[in-house]
Amino acid sequence: MADLQLRSPAFDDGERIPEEHGYSAANTNPPLEVENVPSNASSLLLIVDDPDAEEPAGKVWDHWLIWNIPPDIDRIPGGWRPDEATEGQNDFGEVGWGGPSPPDREHTYRFLLYALDTTLDLSPAADKDDVYDAASGHVVDKAQLNGTYPA
Repeated sequence: MADLQLRSPAFDDGERIPEEHGYSAANTNPPLEVENVPSNASSLLLIVDDPDAEEPAGKVWDHWLIWNIPPDIDRIPGGWRPDEATEGQNDFGEVGWGGPSPPDREHTYRFLLYALDTTLDLSPAADKDDVYDAASGHVVDKAQLNGTYPA
């Protein structure tokens, strides 16, 4: 069995995220492709964060939290407004995607995809700590895609 995989047709792993996905541009999520979801997965969890924000912002900045994604999904379109999943609070104080917006230099953004053996009973007011607490002990596989964005 192959491992869970996450890719984007908009950028390769470690490469630049297209400008239109930035917070001060169109502010839409890039398209993503999901492969090899484990058969025992009940849902998927996607977290996009910026660990390079720790120095200027004092914390890892959360750009997108989305859970209860159906495990049979193979494509997340750009600008996705999901009906079948729940988006949580990003660090811009908004629910949904908050695109890259590095204040000081090029940053690397992590797209973290988790296959869970459960669904999460959380409100859209949930933050990353709430999501990780609820998902604890339920991760059956994970994948990561990295992208950069210029300052």
